[in-house]
Amino acid sequence: MQALDASAIRRWADACVRSLAAHREDIDRINVFPVADGDTGTNLLQTMSSALDSLLRSNPSGAGTALSALAKGALAGARGNSGVILSQVLRGLAEAVGTASTATGASLRKALLRADELAVEAVSAPSPGTVLSVLRAAAEAARDCPSDELGEVASAASRASAAALAETPRQLAVLARAGVVDAGGRGLVVLLDALAGVVTGHVPEPVVPSRVPRPAAALTTARESGSADYEYEVMYLIDGLAGAGADRSDRSAEEEAAAALRTALRALGDCVSVVGDGDGLWTVHVHCTDIGAAVEAGVEAGRPHRITVSRFADQVAAQAGRFTRDRAVVALVRGDGVAELFEGEGAVVLRVAGALDPADLLAVLTGTRARHVVVLPGVPDLRSEVDDAVSQAVAAGQDAVVVPMTSPVQALAALAVHDASRRANDDVVAMAEAAAATRRGEIGHAVQEAITWVGRCLPGDLLALLDGEVVHVEPAPGDRTGLARDLVDLMLVPGGELVTALLGEDAPDGLAEALEAHLRVAHPEVELVVYPGGLPGAVLVVGVE
Repeated sequence: MQALDASAIRRWADACVRSLAAHREDIDRINVFPVADGDTGTNLLQTMSSALDSLLRSNPSGAGTALSALAKGALAGARGNSGVILSQVLRGLAEAVGTASTATGASLRKALLRADELAVEAVSAPSPGTVLSVLRAAAEAARDCPSDELGEVASAASRASAAALAETPRQLAVLARAGVVDAGGRGLVVLLDALAGVVTGHVPEPVVPSRVPRPAAALTTARESGSADYEYEVMYLIDGLAGAGADRSDRSAEEEAAAALRTALRALGDCVSVVGDGDGLWTVHVHCTDIGAAVEAGVEAGRPHRITVSRFADQVAAQAGRFTRDRAVVALVRGDGVAELFEGEGAVVLRVAGALDPADLLAVLTGTRARHVVVLPGVPDLRSEVDDAVSQAVAAGQDAVVVPMTSPVQALAALAVHDASRRANDDVVAMAEAAAATRRGEIGHAVQEAITWVGRCLPGDLLALLDGEVVHVEPAPGDRTGLARDLVDLMLVPGGELVTALLGEDAPDGLAEALEAHLRVAHPEVELVVYPGGLPGAVLVVGVE
């Protein structure tokens, strides 16, 4: 591969999530610095999953915009110090590539050097023998690579990161005593190996074991203190650092406020990081004992939100008995018939009658008692509420992922390919692809006068929509059955094998039979499945696969 485009970036992000999932338990087990809380692998996986989710929700025009989506998603969903550093690595890649449609070997070299700069800035007290040492080695290897070929640069960075990881026990005594390499560094090697694999088609063989032999001197080395003196991890997102009314184009005020917040937090604890996405949003991380003071420092600096607090001593014990099953699928639906349909397919259903309170969804997510939860929002216009609830669940240690969609027929398509025997992240990707491949249509009534792409509509007129756009307006009362036939014909123009129809409250008698008879003549190769959905305010919702 000579250059990375948006599609290749997506494949890399997906490969990162898959590989981190495979190595998560091993990375968690070797997590001994700065605090032996056994969650570095989990934090990296959840942060990268948030980054991938952000990319899947966007429509990137090239490598630069794809990397930017990854960076913003990683910052918003960063877990732990390792997640914060990962968000800055992705931000460095995004800034270096900029708006370019592709990333070449030269731009990857520049990107790794910028990622190194931002990652070091993100840590209050950089220490040798950590992920920073591994990233520095990778960036320097890319810089010194004699070739500009993308595969050569990526492979050089991957090899150097593995070699640097092997050196971490000789740089950090706490690693030598435990006989392990650095957990964060191990995670970075996984990401760089995945990148080399996407570019060259060959995933490098692991050259460094997670555990290394301990010399006798390591057993008598004095114990380091560090963050073991502090009881809590406090994290929150913050905006408004530049102050109300400040010019968003001038970042100096934001940087000064961030520096002041870092100073205030360093007086309270360690492992301090205050890092941004370059667009006004910052994430804060600190290990401390005085939780209130850490939050108050944020209030004085700007507008903190999504505040999470974890007590290190509670983390292992709490996770052990919290989950009683591995997987669950939660579907958000409207209509009794649709709800019964999803329940019959094994999903946990949240019926949405009007507005959605994120607390209600969070209660359903935690109530599943499942370690991994996939959310299918088969109801439009709930993105912010769903993201809020899922972010809180992830912050509390549950692996929750949203499959992007806006229609119950997309949710049905995703649920149809759900396979609990697959690895969790493989299953999510399959469900997302099934939802994205489903064309969605709907027939309903206009609630107010408006101008559409196909003309003016009045209250009560019939509207036919295809993938969210109005394609036909029929004055009230209109021929609902005829309009349904026309919409299905239009949806089948690009082809299709399966038509799924959910009948709404306003569906006329005999609509299912009329559709079946029409398709038998006009599209005999297509299979039709009809369900009594009871969708409020709708005549018909239809999906084509």
